[in-house]
Amino acid sequence: MSASTTGRVRRGTALVAAAPVVVAVLTSLALAVLSLRRFARFDPSSWDNAIFEQALQSYADRGWPLVEIKGPGYNLLGDHFHPAIALLTPVYALVPSAQTLLIAQVVAIGVGVAVVGRLAARELGPWSGVAVALAMGLSFGVQSAVVADFHEVALGVPLLALAGAAYVRRDWRAVALWSLPLLLVKEDLGLTIAVIGAVVWLGGARRIGAALAAAGVLGWVLVVTVLLPALNTSGGYDYTGNLGGDDGVLGTLFTDVDVKLGTVLLTLGVTAFAACWSPWVLLVLPTFAWRFVGAVPFYWGTEWHYSLLLMPVVFVAMVDGLVRLRRRSTPAVWRVARWVPAVAVAVALVRLPTSPLGDLADPATYETPVRAQAAQGAVDRVPSGSSVVADIATLTHLVTDRDAYWIGTVTPDARPDYVLVEAGQYGSPTDAAAWATETFGVPYDLVHLDEGFQLAARR
Repeated sequence: MSASTTGRVRRGTALVAAAPVVVAVLTSLALAVLSLRRFARFDPSSWDNAIFEQALQSYADRGWPLVEIKGPGYNLLGDHFHPAIALLTPVYALVPSAQTLLIAQVVAIGVGVAVVGRLAARELGPWSGVAVALAMGLSFGVQSAVVADFHEVALGVPLLALAGAAYVRRDWRAVALWSLPLLLVKEDLGLTIAVIGAVVWLGGARRIGAALAAAGVLGWVLVVTVLLPALNTSGGYDYTGNLGGDDGVLGTLFTDVDVKLGTVLLTLGVTAFAACWSPWVLLVLPTFAWRFVGAVPFYWGTEWHYSLLLMPVVFVAMVDGLVRLRRRSTPAVWRVARWVPAVAVAVALVRLPTSPLGDLADPATYETPVRAQAAQGAVDRVPSGSSVVADIATLTHLVTDRDAYWIGTVTPDARPDYVLVEAGQYGSPTDAAAWATETFGVPYDLVHLDEGFQLAARR
């Protein structure tokens, strides 16, 4: 083979290896556009992005995530245990804005997609790598999480992807090293680590598996029973009461079974159910358990960010399942099974027009509606450095350079400079000035009114 031919082969091999990464980058760009356009259009999902931004500000200034939006001096580590978000503090310091968190989330997801895509390419072939990356990047769990704005679980996506890739390689030590940091992402992930340990144990690495399972359980117990209560203003874990609720654990488990079954079927269905051929799929059990016995209907369906961490799990399980099937099946069976990644892409593409990313094909997505213009005008009237109480409609847009409070948790002694609400929406009062005067005991005057957005200033 000539030198020129060898060079072309190497370049071709490099391009094939890079293809899943290119897909991950392109899907991440699409997700970023979706997230940023929702922000520009003032389409808030909740107050969470504002909470995490205020937490990063406090990490930089005080070393602790004290979040006034949640309440006076509220330590966010007592709400959910997610010290891993402190890693974003230097990034936020370079680009202090709400959009920084949105982009950070998309980047974390993109890294996970690239890892899983490259895993599929290495184990199943280049086109399978492209297909798996595309199916994961377009999956409902990813899109729903992006629509819900930034959440700490995004940082777990690359960790689970890397741990899963190590599992498929049977590199047990790497599985453990990539799994253990999940304890710093969110408190419930200790149970996921325990299941990873069990799966590793089943794979033959008895000592590492047992140690990992023990570390997961002990870490979870330590966080939930010691650290969270110590950091929480109430001295307990705020979400214990969600388990079972008034109906009890079994009663809640069998409430809206059709919704929960639909969530399970869709979670596995995005892989054409090939994930079921791998023990790695067992990692979905802890998340499904706490969601389905939690007395919070938001947990049960496919919306919000609750399925995000399941996506790297099921797509790694799909790759591992196909690898196992190829080794054990007849050539005739494999000739059919090898098309599973293509089926997974087809599932994603069929759902695409009605999914959040489908909005990118709508010209209205790139326009700024009258409501958003009015909201931005009201936000611009609040001077940088001032204190302001707001509702969910504008809270995320105010945190960056103002002392922001939420209308539902602010205390009378706050006496902010401004109160900004979308009157009658998100539980807000219909008269901002009257509400502020009554709540804070000092006079406020209405200084701006546009499309229902009321801005009241302290006299």
